[in-house]
Amino acid sequence: MAASARYFGAAAALLLALGLTACTPGGDPAEPSNPTVQLGAPGEPNRTLSPGEAADIEQPEHTDADIAFMQMMIEHHDQAVTMTGWVDDRTTDRDLRLLAERMRISQESEMEFMAGWLQDRGTPLRDDHGDHSAEMMPGMLTDEQLEELESATGDGFERLFLESMIQHHAGALEMVADLRTAGGGMEITIGRFANDVEGDQGIEIARMQQMLAELGT
Repeated sequence: MAASARYFGAAAALLLALGLTACTPGGDPAEPSNPTVQLGAPGEPNRTLSPGEAADIEQPEHTDADIAFMQMMIEHHDQAVTMTGWVDDRTTDRDLRLLAERMRISQESEMEFMAGWLQDRGTPLRDDHGDHSAEMMPGMLTDEQLEELESATGDGFERLFLESMIQHHAGALEMVADLRTAGGGMEITIGRFANDVEGDQGIEIARMQQMLAELGT
């Protein structure tokens, strides 16, 4: 079995066991729960639309770029979950272990949401016949990088984990930028999700850069 196949699958299998449900229980993630605000003309105030008025506004639909983004991001997240799963056995650093646990919980939750989003639109979790292989995704670690990280311990693992996850997160930000360049992210649900990925992973990159600098002192 190829190393890439070995590393991909644990969290994805969990999604299938959960029935590919969306992370928002009891509702359609495509339906916004927040009020719709109509921007006012220059010098005029904004106006909150009534449910009837909001329903009359044509909402942007998802695009092929949105589907490709979600399919790729599931696999991208899955590699991050694999990486965080090695932390507890390879370091006793409390801050790093807490950071990795928060990442794992967040990314697994987002994978469940993305799986539900795709299922609601009748789309498979993976595009096995597309042009988006794992090696082509921004930030993805190679099999050799994964094997090096898995075999490291102690201080060496801590530094390598932070460097690797910064690379990985930076790739996710690049994927969000590529989505927007391709004209995606206009549908309300995926637009909010892309913004969340951009904000959360940007904050985590800054934190990991700080931790990496502290390791060097």
